[in-house]
Amino acid sequence: MNQFTPLDGVAALLALLALGGVLWSPKLSNSVAKATGSLIPIQLTVDVRNIPVADPKALIQAALDQGKTSIVIRNQPAGSLKLSNIVDLTSKLVAVQPDGSVVTAIDPNIAANSILEARFVLDGNGIFSKNGIVMAGTNLKIGTPVELEGTTYRINGNVSNIMAK
Repeated sequence: MNQFTPLDGVAALLALLALGGVLWSPKLSNSVAKATGSLIPIQLTVDVRNIPVADPKALIQAALDQGKTSIVIRNQPAGSLKLSNIVDLTSKLVAVQPDGSVVTAIDPNIAANSILEARFVLDGNGIFSKNGIVMAGTNLKIGTPVELEGTTYRINGNVSNIMAK
């Protein structure tokens, strides 16, 4: 005689929860988004400013050699993106000379203090929605704080541009 016990009910509930976890997994959501055409290739730029680094040029080169960086959006890991370029944004001083010519020079305070100011250009995929581009369940907008992480760095920056490729 088979009877339905409370233990059977708990097992059935756990099986339903596991099935729900599989159906709502991010990988499945991305597969559905890709199949429906709402997952699009995007280019994202993140500006980092005033980051104290012993050797900014070596950090930039190491990041470019690695070729990718992990991104955290609002304290939520959002995966890895291809690092296509890093643009040096070091502040420059501008002086107009008596003859009318303009001379520029790197700000000596930034050079003396080894400060990193750069724009990270990242390539990845996002879901296009009516509210903009969504990555890892978070709307990305210009000004959104993000964290970039590689093997030798973890730096904070802000999204400065988002565009579909």
